Amino acid sequence: MDFGRLITAMVTPFHGDGEINWEATSRLVDYLIEEQKSEALVVCGTTGESPTLSDEEKLKLFAHVLNQAAGRCKVIAGTGTNSTSHSIHLTREAEKIGVDGVLLVVPYYNKPNQEGLYRHFAAIAEATSLPCILYNIPGRTGVSMSAKTTLRLAEIPNIVATKECASVDQITLIVSGCPVDFHVYSGDDSAGLAALAVGGHGIISVASHIVGARMQEMIGAYASGQVTRAGALHRELFPVFKGLFECPQPLPNPSAVKYALALRGHNVGTVRLPLVAPSPEEAAFIEALLQ
Repeated sequence: MDFGRLITAMVTPFHGDGEINWEATSRLVDYLIEEQKSEALVVCGTTGESPTLSDEEKLKLFAHVLNQAAGRCKVIAGTGTNSTSHSIHLTREAEKIGVDGVLLVVPYYNKPNQEGLYRHFAAIAEATSLPCILYNIPGRTGVSMSAKTTLRLAEIPNIVATKECASVDQITLIVSGCPVDFHVYSGDDSAGLAALAVGGHGIISVASHIVGARMQEMIGAYASGQVTRAGALHRELFPVFKGLFECPQPLPNPSAVKYALALRGHNVGTVRLPLVAPSPEEAAFIEALLQ
């Protein structure tokens, strides 16, 4: 399974009362595919506010996005949790719905060791025929999966990729030892070009909500050997990559990108508590950033 080089970790649109806005979700799927050139969408990942979505909401979102995408892009369900049995349950339900793959985050809060991580992901992969993408984001989970553990998991046939947020060094180590058909994605927009340079396959992105078409140009330029142009595009986009997370101070994802989408005419609502919308100062920064 090739999920493409640019994957968007999609926000979940809400009404003012915090309920899912299904009409806005449909419009967002069309926009991300047609205008921002996403080749795949992650549904109910970090950017989709998965910690505050119920299982019922997640399964409905998987089905809704799959139906709206209608084969125009791949749909990847975020089914990873910090419970192996719960992750298996969600993954099996997503497989029944017909998604193209699943994204499995490193278990958070309970901080397993490397052997525990290996057994967790191996058990989920064994329970499904779907392609599985690992997701290492130590800043949110409290534990980092080592390159060595990732390479062990890469030998399992239906574990086909990883989304790596630890460092470009870690991406380098994984690319250096993984099977040729195992894809490594940067989970950090600002490190995307560097990841491509060391052999990464693509980017699982937040900024692609806003600048996805330009990111595709950057990826395409690098892949075709136009390294100077790719570097110029990266530098052009870099303020957006950093600004959506740093605002003038760090702002939790996806608060900033939801506000940025609204400025672009895509009202996806605000975030669910415990996340909060941008402050007036942060909102002014995002407005200036997009200008």
